[in-house]
Amino acid sequence: PNNFYQSLTMIGKGPDPSLAYRPNLEKNGNKEKEDYRNFETGSLIDRVFSTYKLMHTNQCLDFVKQKHSEWTRCNHTQMGMMDAIMSLDQLVDESDPDVDFPNSFHAFQTAEGIRQAHPDKDWFQLVGLIHDVGKIMALWDEPQWAVVGDTFPVGCQYQNSIVFRDNTFLDNPDDKNPSYNTEYGIYEPNCGLDKVFMSWGHDEYLYRVLKFNNCSIPEEGLYMIRFHSFYPWHSHGDYMHLCNEKDLRMLPWVKEFNKFDLYTKTTDLPDVDKLKPYYQSLINKYCTGVLKW
Repeated sequence: PNNFYQSLTMIGKGPDPSLAYRPNLEKNGNKEKEDYRNFETGSLIDRVFSTYKLMHTNQCLDFVKQKHSEWTRCNHTQMGMMDAIMSLDQLVDESDPDVDFPNSFHAFQTAEGIRQAHPDKDWFQLVGLIHDVGKIMALWDEPQWAVVGDTFPVGCQYQNSIVFRDNTFLDNPDDKNPSYNTEYGIYEPNCGLDKVFMSWGHDEYLYRVLKFNNCSIPEEGLYMIRFHSFYPWHSHGDYMHLCNEKDLRMLPWVKEFNKFDLYTKTTDLPDVDKLKPYYQSLINKYCTGVLKW
């Protein structure tokens, strides 16, 4: 078992588990949509599975609360958003069966896809650029299973739409806890996702950084950032019993974002230097200056 998980300590060796069907990227100019988020075939499957096994064993309510206290004070470092984006070049996401190249390329690919389709929504383009920046936690020694991958609520029953649900939660203490393993667990019906503890990862962390630094991205964009990895919700329709009216109003925006997050992953890499000045202007507009992380 130790060898099985050994690669997870090597930041530079992996992809991100957060997209539902997507295999390794080879000759994928004509890659079909069904091929993305393919967790059952592809050369990265062992790496992806082991990331989720660790995640689903360790991500319980107590763990998530501990991570909130560690990270949401934003006292780790200070840097501008573009520097944070470029620092992602040191990271390849071990949970993503689709991507085996650095994350900063995916950031610009996603942003450019959104820019083509939504030229009038500069905040949406910026969200495409920054949505994965929370993964810099991995560069500060946070294990990838607490950074990347699909997210899910803790403190209530784990739904069947969670990837690898059948065989990866066996050692999770909450799965056997009668206070947590019912449909609602610790939550009230339709309490709203804002009151729900999600498994800890880059979505919640970046959302907290943006709020802490008083960034002016609209609420729709903040929802995209906070819940883009919540595939059981936005792609499978689970956990609606926890949602309030605002969540349902925001869901179409999260779905719209997901089209670009998922289907812009190609090996045709963007000219980052040429694109940087435009995106720096968006950063200056919505989250300028040196930010606390």
